[in-house]
Amino acid sequence: RQTLVRVLKEQYAAGQIHPSKPVADHIELLGLENSFTITTGHQLNIFTGPLYFIFKIVTAINLAGELKSHFPDKNFIPVYWMASEDHDFEEINHTYIGDKKITWQHQAQGATGRLSVQDMAQAIREYTGRLGISLHAPSLAKMIETAYSGHKNLAEATRYLVNALFEEYGLIVLDADHPELKKQFTPIITEDILHQNSYKAINSTMEELAKIGIESQVNPREINFFYLQDGLRERLVFENNRYQVLNSDISFSAAELQEKINQHPECFSPNVVMRPIYQEVILPNIAYVGGGAEIVYWLQLKQNFDQYGVDFPILILRNSAMFISNKSETALNRLRFSLTDIFKDAENLKKQWILNHSEHTLNLADEWQELTCIFEKIKLRAHKIDPTLTASTLAVKTRLEKAIHNLEKKLIKAEKRNHADSLSKIDTLKYKLFPMNGLQERSENFGMFYVKYGPEFISSLIKSFKPLDFKFTILLEEPSSN
Repeated sequence: RQTLVRVLKEQYAAGQIHPSKPVADHIELLGLENSFTITTGHQLNIFTGPLYFIFKIVTAINLAGELKSHFPDKNFIPVYWMASEDHDFEEINHTYIGDKKITWQHQAQGATGRLSVQDMAQAIREYTGRLGISLHAPSLAKMIETAYSGHKNLAEATRYLVNALFEEYGLIVLDADHPELKKQFTPIITEDILHQNSYKAINSTMEELAKIGIESQVNPREINFFYLQDGLRERLVFENNRYQVLNSDISFSAAELQEKINQHPECFSPNVVMRPIYQEVILPNIAYVGGGAEIVYWLQLKQNFDQYGVDFPILILRNSAMFISNKSETALNRLRFSLTDIFKDAENLKKQWILNHSEHTLNLADEWQELTCIFEKIKLRAHKIDPTLTASTLAVKTRLEKAIHNLEKKLIKAEKRNHADSLSKIDTLKYKLFPMNGLQERSENFGMFYVKYGPEFISSLIKSFKPLDFKFTILLEEPSSN
């Protein structure tokens, strides 16, 4: 605990951040035995990436608050774990704001947290240019510029930005890429690389999960660590009786590897299946907040936790939400759709609208019922003449049923052409609320909401999200916001 407190103070100071009182108090509280963390983790997406990044953090903050109300003699501290050692730059180098994709053009190598942000000027200009002149646009633009222009690497920039957004709620931002923290993980690094324990345990769990229909999200390797240096994060493999760092001339014997781990544990970076264990080793953590896919891959790791004697946290599905503006809500009402209707696909919505608004009867169910009665008479008559004709009668009925169904489709299609203008509004609404045919939270950035509402954007989420309800939240704009 004392190492964790010391490292956090060092990191905030190095990032030129003077912690707010709630953050400073939480850092100190981590030194006490009755303090526990509620953690969520995410990659270092530029400008925070999609909305669900924000939602994960709010869920962790609210869960910590809820636990404190039930157990006042204990402290529950929300933590954002920066995935600073991740190296998948293509996943984090862009964000979407107001339908525009902003991309950071950079030749990246190694861990993303160590990447210099000195060449982000163009991306910053494009992002802040999208913010417009709304009331809170200048403050957010300044926050963004200070984060990325005033810090040396992506980890420090991300810490500054996330802290600026959530410091009043006492959120702690942790970068686990630190020698003192890695030192605590040294025994497991050694054991896992030399004996490939994780590979065996996780594969066994995957087989058990498959029996109950749960598909694996990640696949373990024989060695689940990377070798890490500035500009380098490459897999470690065992070949020809040596431990080889791929795409390099670096290799170790077993004895040399053991010595390297003992002297420089910071050179060894856990992959996706070992990072959760590292997290639980260095934090007094009791719950992890993640998305659906994250929860599934954590389930794959339970046996691995057990073999290393590390406590497995409670897994909490993050909150999900959609923002619906006054304008979109008005359009929804005019189309006579409910809030739940909007989750149907566009073609079903158009069909529903046509059936509800057309002056003509487009449903041929009544006519088909009459035809069915006629065919029953025909079938009976045919059977009396020749029992073998029953099958032929049913075949004709089947062909006619298909023809009636196709005719009904043509009637609806023709009526859609008659109401093309109205139906185009459905496409517009769907695109607004489901950009790129997906949930709003998975693509749209928080920026356009923040410039409109300012810090109230965050506080409204804090008030609205119930971390243990596990329901999708629809956030409606108050009329006074227009």
